[in-house]
Amino acid sequence: MTRPSGSIKDGKILLERIQAALEEPDHARHPLRPLLEEVSAHILGQNQRMERLLRISDGYHLLEHNQSLTLAERCEKQLRRMEKLARISDQYQRNLWEVTETLRQAANQDSLTGLANRRFLMERLKDETQRATRKDTRLAIALMDVDHFKQINDRFGHEVGDVALCEIAGAVRQGVRRYDVYGRWGGEEFLLMLPDTRRDEAMMVLERIRQTISTLTVGEDDPIRLSASFGVTLLRSGEDVDEALKRADDALFEAKRAGRDRVVVGD
Repeated sequence: MTRPSGSIKDGKILLERIQAALEEPDHARHPLRPLLEEVSAHILGQNQRMERLLRISDGYHLLEHNQSLTLAERCEKQLRRMEKLARISDQYQRNLWEVTETLRQAANQDSLTGLANRRFLMERLKDETQRATRKDTRLAIALMDVDHFKQINDRFGHEVGDVALCEIAGAVRQGVRRYDVYGRWGGEEFLLMLPDTRRDEAMMVLERIRQTISTLTVGEDDPIRLSASFGVTLLRSGEDVDEALKRADDALFEAKRAGRDRVVVGD
C-alpha cells in the first residue's frame, strides 16, 4: 500500500494558509469567513482520519510481516529480545550492587582516615565478644590516644592535625595482623580488637604500632614528633564489653599520667 503522504502534506499546507487568513484582523468581518472556518474544520478532520488509517495500515503490515516469518525465525527474534533485556538487567544489577556497596562502605568508614568508624566498631565489638564467649577464647581490647593532639592543632592548624591522624592511621594499619579489627573511635582516639590473643602477644602488636608512630613528625617549621598512649585489657569470661572498655580506658589514663608514649595493661 502506497502511503498518501503527498495528500496529507498538501492538506496541511492548505489548512495552514486558511488558518493564517482567518487570523488576519482585516478578515474578521469578511463574508466568506464562516465558510473558510467550515472548510478548515473539514480539512483538519480529514487529515486526522487519514493519519489514523495510516497507523492502522502500518500495524497491519508489521503483523503481516511477523506472521510471514517461520517459527524458527520468530523464536530467534524473541531470543534476541530476551538477550537484550537480560543484558540490561545484568547491567542494572551490577550498578545497583556498586551503589549499595559504596553506601555500605561510606556508612562504616571514617571519611578522614579511611579506617573503620565508631558505628562499625560497635557492631564488631558485639560480634567479637560473643565469639570469644562462645568459643571460650581470648580477646584483647585496646584504646589508643594521640599524645598532645591539641597542641598540634593549636600550633599548625587543623589541616596538619588531620594529616597527623592519617599518618597515625597508616601506622596502625601497618602494625596490626590481618585478622585484627581496628578503627577510629572518635577524635584522636582509636580502638583495636585483637582476637585469640594473649597478654604478651597484645603487648607486642601495640608496641610495634607505638614505635612506628614515634618515628613520625608533622609540621614543616620546627616539626613535632608524634606519639601515642595505649591502654589494653583482656575480656573476662562472661564480662560485659562496657566493663572491659572502661578497664582499657582506665589503663589509657594511667599511660598518660605516667608520661605518655607507652602501653599500659589494665588488669
